[in-house]
Amino acid sequence: MGSINPSFLHIGSTLGALLMALMVIFIRLKASDRPVTIRKILIPPLGMSTGFMMFVVPEVRVPLWWALAAFLAGWFIFAYPLMKTTTFHEKEGLIYAKRSKSFILVLLGLLLVRTLLHEFIDRYISIPQSGGLFFILAFGMIVHWRVFMLKRYRSLAPQEARVPQ
Repeated sequence: MGSINPSFLHIGSTLGALLMALMVIFIRLKASDRPVTIRKILIPPLGMSTGFMMFVVPEVRVPLWWALAAFLAGWFIFAYPLMKTTTFHEKEGLIYAKRSKSFILVLLGLLLVRTLLHEFIDRYISIPQSGGLFFILAFGMIVHWRVFMLKRYRSLAPQEARVPQ
């Protein structure tokens, strides 16, 4: 069985990231039409956590301090623009996410930064390892953003509306 050309992997990962970013934009725009619930806030990071199974494959593994640095970069740097552009409003007793024009620009900007960082990092580590690191970075970003959303939701939602739906 032959190996896959690294340039195909690079192109595929870039196209995959672009597709995922476009899907997130589309989903987020549709989500602003429906009320926010605790379940809708918590499910994305829980679903994403299954991606840690990639580290079962030895080629994807990275040193623990690299993983910690990636997680902290996602938590402290990349989550901030998402938190800044996420606001809620109440309508008829329900909490909705406010649609933000800058949210799309933030997601596209994060994609651009990710692509540029990928170009730099791929010179020093393997493509599977950089994929794992960017997954950890994205996970840190999503978890921090969703914790922020949960706190904001709880401050706005009436006590009886806080039950997961």
